[in-house]
Amino acid sequence: MLACLVERFVAENETDSILEPEKSEDSILKDLDIEGSIDYGLTTTDIASKDFGGIYAVKPLAFIRPAGADDVARVIRRALQSPTLTVAARGNGHSINGQAMADHGLVIDMKSMGHNNRIDVNVASMYVDVGGGVLWTDVLKRCLGYGLAPKSWTDYLDLTVGGTLSNAGVSGQAFRFGPQTSTVMELEVVTGVGVITVCSDSQNSELFFSVLGGLGQFGIITRARIMLQHAPDMVRWIRVVYSEFDEFTRDAELLIMSEESFNYVEGFVIVNSDDPVTGWPSVPLASNQSFDPTHLPKKTGPVLYFLELALHYNKHDDSSTVNTLVEKLLRRLTFVKKLRFEIDSTYMNFLLRVNHAEQAARGSGIWDTPHPWLNMFVSKRDIAAFNRVVFQNIIKGGVNGPLLTYPVLRSKWDSRSSVVLPQSDIFYLVALLRFTHAHPKESEIKQMVAQNNEIVQTCIKNGFDFKLYLPHYESTVEWKKHFGDQWIRFVERKSQFDPKAVLAPGQKIFTRNH
Repeated sequence: MLACLVERFVAENETDSILEPEKSEDSILKDLDIEGSIDYGLTTTDIASKDFGGIYAVKPLAFIRPAGADDVARVIRRALQSPTLTVAARGNGHSINGQAMADHGLVIDMKSMGHNNRIDVNVASMYVDVGGGVLWTDVLKRCLGYGLAPKSWTDYLDLTVGGTLSNAGVSGQAFRFGPQTSTVMELEVVTGVGVITVCSDSQNSELFFSVLGGLGQFGIITRARIMLQHAPDMVRWIRVVYSEFDEFTRDAELLIMSEESFNYVEGFVIVNSDDPVTGWPSVPLASNQSFDPTHLPKKTGPVLYFLELALHYNKHDDSSTVNTLVEKLLRRLTFVKKLRFEIDSTYMNFLLRVNHAEQAARGSGIWDTPHPWLNMFVSKRDIAAFNRVVFQNIIKGGVNGPLLTYPVLRSKWDSRSSVVLPQSDIFYLVALLRFTHAHPKESEIKQMVAQNNEIVQTCIKNGFDFKLYLPHYESTVEWKKHFGDQWIRFVERKSQFDPKAVLAPGQKIFTRNH
């Protein structure tokens, strides 16, 4: 019976029938009373028609700067009076496939939420209340003032809280604490029917878990309560190199499964060459360090691998104790012994490591060029085969940017959230973070996109157990396959919290009645 209702909901969202009396979009917005502002200007709507990916460009009707959650609710309720208007929440514009766009719809600028974009630290209860449009960078800086910090991060922190929680939020701490969605205590959400609702795992729990990893389909996050922990002062930052993939994965899995381990574990693939961006020179952590390829075994493949590790400590900790623990943890690993690099860094500088790299990319002009990125979760069962057909074959020449792969524990993810994962107890994040040169040709971008598609099709052809992370599909059929046995639940949640399919049209999962 439930399956029949779900199929009916999908079908109704694909018909041409109009159930509401038709009104022009201009008349609907004309008398909209909000504390913030509505801008139809070319400059601002141009901003809302682009994102970091640089592949899609969709023009909205208006760019809305809300003063708070009440404004967001008013905008959604007004959009419901039109048979066609849609609403998309835009954070810092770091989406890669137009997910935060609304074709001739309303784009809400979450960063301009005014008084709602607060950062209130509760030291006694170890949590922070933050607005959905706040950047994680600002959360970090405020919390460190109290000697506290969130438990789980993304690699790049100039992303909004609401944006990452709508996906998952993954970095090298996920093996300990799960993704950022696993560290949320409470949310304030404006649903697709324009109702402001506070939810948690014990209050309005269906909405809570729907929104976490829900790709913006069920509501717009206007506030989140995030768990905190005591923050360290310092980090021992280490990189160790491998020539063999099986040794690299064995050590990575050992570290994430061990009771005593590092606080952060990630992994990378590099080209076995002197390419300054994707080869040997990209591994050292300091200018006085160098990668000597003569230390590698005589027979090596087209790519190499390295683990990036971090151990937290405090300024008052005895340095010999820190050194002893580092040596104890590294002693179990089988990396190339003379290809080990390490430095000490403040905790803040370590977490802002990608933000620092951003400044160099902006200086060279490549930050603002298209970024045809591909992010995936690949089952442990298939990661060795993935290495052979993808890392060592399709992209053996690199992707002109970071190429990440590291294991994550499924047990740290809450199955009640909307995120879909491979079946394996351990799966690997794979991220192809492609960059182009300052003035790329359209044909070059198309070639990168085609290679991403080739990788996905190769995974399908080989029967790999995988899921796209930050997924992008063009049809309901593809989305249904992506969600698998969670599709019925996903559609049922949509029918409950956004029955008119007003929210997040850029994902192309559901469409409004036209």
